[in-house]
Amino acid sequence: MLGSRSRPRIPLPKQWPNRVRSGVLHAISLASFALSYARGRATGRRRLRAQLEQANTEIALLREELSIKDSRWERSRSRRRPHYLPTLRMRILQLRAARGWTLEKTARVFLVDLQTLLIWMRRLDEEGERPLIQTLEPVNRYPDFVRNLVRQLKCLFPDMGYERMAQVLARVGLRLGATTIRRIARERGTPPDDEPQSEKRRRRVVARYPGHTWHVDLTLVPTLAGFWVPWFPFSLPQRWPFCWWVALAVDQLSRAVVGFAVFKQAPSSDQIQKFLDRSIKAGRSTPKYIVTDKGKQFWCRSFKRWCKRRGIRPRYGRIGEPASIAIVERCIRSMKQECTRIILIPMTLAAMRRELRLYVFWYNAVRPHMALAGRTPREMYAGRTPRRRRFEPRPKWPHRHRRCRNGGDKFRLAVSYVEGRKHLPVIELRRAA
Repeated sequence: MLGSRSRPRIPLPKQWPNRVRSGVLHAISLASFALSYARGRATGRRRLRAQLEQANTEIALLREELSIKDSRWERSRSRRRPHYLPTLRMRILQLRAARGWTLEKTARVFLVDLQTLLIWMRRLDEEGERPLIQTLEPVNRYPDFVRNLVRQLKCLFPDMGYERMAQVLARVGLRLGATTIRRIARERGTPPDDEPQSEKRRRRVVARYPGHTWHVDLTLVPTLAGFWVPWFPFSLPQRWPFCWWVALAVDQLSRAVVGFAVFKQAPSSDQIQKFLDRSIKAGRSTPKYIVTDKGKQFWCRSFKRWCKRRGIRPRYGRIGEPASIAIVERCIRSMKQECTRIILIPMTLAAMRRELRLYVFWYNAVRPHMALAGRTPREMYAGRTPRRRRFEPRPKWPHRHRRCRNGGDKFRLAVSYVEGRKHLPVIELRRAA
């Protein structure tokens, strides 16, 4: 654009008005733009023409290469020529169908006899150990015994999700994706699991190392005599023999259960403090933060003084917001779904503590955690990654470390249980004899 002070230095008649001068300049600018656009279009056409010429040259060279190879094989008799593999025969018939060729042209192109093609067409539906025509088997197709193994696991443990099942199998050496397990499990009409909706992310205390932040909460575990009795006064008391009070302490970073306690009635703040002292002594570390709700055991001067003496900073969740203490709530949910709602709740304190001790051992050492990418809480707490062996059942799958021999690895499923508890499985894969 031209400013008010600058004038175009073009020799034009002096009697022309300013608008004529401006129109001339605009016309020159449009002409320059049109010339640049025409040159660009011409350059694009030349580029496309050059690419077309290059493609035609490549096609001509490929035809010459094929004619040279065909002339070599034409000199030998058809019976002495190498035979096509069963998968290549299927590809030849597929190409014939796509091109619309006749049998004579197909035989001429691939240098085979017409009678050979007729035999191929007649024996398309042949079945047996070595069929004449075979389709190309996918490299990533798992054998049938792997599919049977997945269905067996789903039948034995219907509450186990697809991702959890993939993590369990990965720990014992078989690498399967969660989507692959879901597809195999649904092949025979298995209904999809009702997976819980993911909770919204909320701000919470960040754990920087194992033992940095603990989450503590209380829950009720009903016995056969409690919570379902409709008549008064047995429907009111929340204590033994109607239920057990269970306290859990969970490490935030590793998701490990660092301690638990069982009470016959609602525990006091002093009892919670003694429980936490035992957990600190057993773990040989004191947390920097303890996250709880605002129950009367935690929201009191006694508990705050106890935290201050040990250098712990208490943090409290919102009232009526379970997501504010989501980690310990999720652990409690897992404990109830995988243990207390499956077994017959003991009526003695020692037996109840034993059942919870076995579950805590299985939860920390055997059960893979989804938030830890398949590692167990004990492995995460110790800061180590397990050395996992790997089975490869697909015989044609390329492996950079070793090649599968004898048709790939074959194995069987071995399931043991923690002290005979059916709800605490230990899954292993062992090589088949």
